[in-house]
Amino acid sequence: MMTQTDKSGNQVVLEAKGITKRFPGVLANDRVDFDLRQGEIHVLLGENGAGKSTLMNVLYGLYHSDEGQFFRNGQPISIDNPKDAIAQGIGMVHQHFMLIPVFTVTENIMLGEEEMKNAVLDRKGVAKKVRDLSHQYGLDIDPDALVIDIPVGVQQRVEIVKTLYRHADILILDEPTAVLTPQEVDDLFRIMRGLTTKGVSIVFITHKLKEVLAIADRITVMRAGQVVGTVTPAETDEHQLAAMMVGREVILTVDKPPAEPGEDILQIEDLHVADQRGLEVVKGVSFTVKAGEILGIAGVQGNGQTELVEAITGLRPVKLGRVLLNGQEVSGKPPRPIIEAGMSHIPEDRQRHGLVMSYPVADNLILCTYYIAPFAKGLVMNEPAVEENAYRLVKQFDVRTPSPFVTASKLSGGNQQKVIVARELSRPVKLLVANQPTRGLDVGSIEYIHSQIVAIRDQGAAVLLVSAELDEIMALSDRIAVMYRGEIVEIVQAGSVTKAELGLMMAGSHIH
Repeated sequence: MMTQTDKSGNQVVLEAKGITKRFPGVLANDRVDFDLRQGEIHVLLGENGAGKSTLMNVLYGLYHSDEGQFFRNGQPISIDNPKDAIAQGIGMVHQHFMLIPVFTVTENIMLGEEEMKNAVLDRKGVAKKVRDLSHQYGLDIDPDALVIDIPVGVQQRVEIVKTLYRHADILILDEPTAVLTPQEVDDLFRIMRGLTTKGVSIVFITHKLKEVLAIADRITVMRAGQVVGTVTPAETDEHQLAAMMVGREVILTVDKPPAEPGEDILQIEDLHVADQRGLEVVKGVSFTVKAGEILGIAGVQGNGQTELVEAITGLRPVKLGRVLLNGQEVSGKPPRPIIEAGMSHIPEDRQRHGLVMSYPVADNLILCTYYIAPFAKGLVMNEPAVEENAYRLVKQFDVRTPSPFVTASKLSGGNQQKVIVARELSRPVKLLVANQPTRGLDVGSIEYIHSQIVAIRDQGAAVLLVSAELDEIMALSDRIAVMYRGEIVEIVQAGSVTKAELGLMMAGSHIH
């Protein structure tokens, strides 16, 4: 087979030329050129909606391009479905894993490529192959474990082994770190480097700048469906990449004056909360958040943060202890009276707790206030007021939507998040509970939302920030509470602790 090399003599294993993909009203990919060399990690970087995932979904056969051609080792190829892509040695690990929780690791890996022995599934034989593959690539997975019982980072390894089991030597990772802890991200990067030393070529889709510079061999930046440029980490930095992504200068540091804390707004006293299984996951937590300060809660996902926030916001019952808002006890009350007492809530799960997906954007922007003036006249909706509010907030918060009257389900995840933030920050706030406020957002949107959270603080509101992004916690917080196994193990001043020290506390190593 003829091999193709680039100007530097490196073998090009995959090339896209002039790929164009149109959706109704959207030019998602506009004559995109892209190439991948053997054994490299090529990062595709861009804002939400820049066209990164669309390009890779076309390559993987999930979409069909309107124009353009793919080449594999210099030969033109046609990919009509994922089976064609797999036959070309292309594997894809999606942002939301394609695993069946009640199946074992082995059963998930062999699904669609079943091997038989004496007319029954050869689970033992495949389990041995899986064990050998995972050992060969340093992926360490237990072939007999049920997927439901293994952590998210290990589930991702299962997805990678699944592609290697199908003989993939080109791996597409779509936003692979979105659900991982900092330690799991380090593990993933180690695995990726190990894969490239064995000749695997990786396309890594992301919008996180720090990760890009840590892992990339080359970086291709996309904006509005087009390639802006391709650079190496040695010739660029975070500021230049951010400007390429967004099309303007972006302030990457959070500009905030020192806090001027006032009286206690939120008081949590000896709070105990159980999860849906009845197990106690918040164990005697106590803290306060004052007017004019941001208290960040740092912790690896799954240490009780979700249940703590749900108890504070009225979404989960309190087993024991008290929640006071402005001196008034709200423990165990439903969300509406807590909202009426001055709480705003940016929830962790935007689709379950933040939006009514089948409602228009305009209606989602008044979910907490639809029954009061100016949006209601008695029992009747004041449509002009709803419309005016929608147009104003869509513009102010840069919600990318064809109109405020399309349903929330039609928006990208990042724009759904902006709708929630717009609604929650546009009414009088005494306490803002922000749980993963910038999850899935790009640098331009993160910059704006961070500035809004600081502005709310400076207007005298108390802010409780929960985030899996340690950089976000350190940049925004005035004080940081570290949560480990359902308990607050430390509360420190934000400027008095390093990222490494916080990481140790999050892993349960107390620093005194």
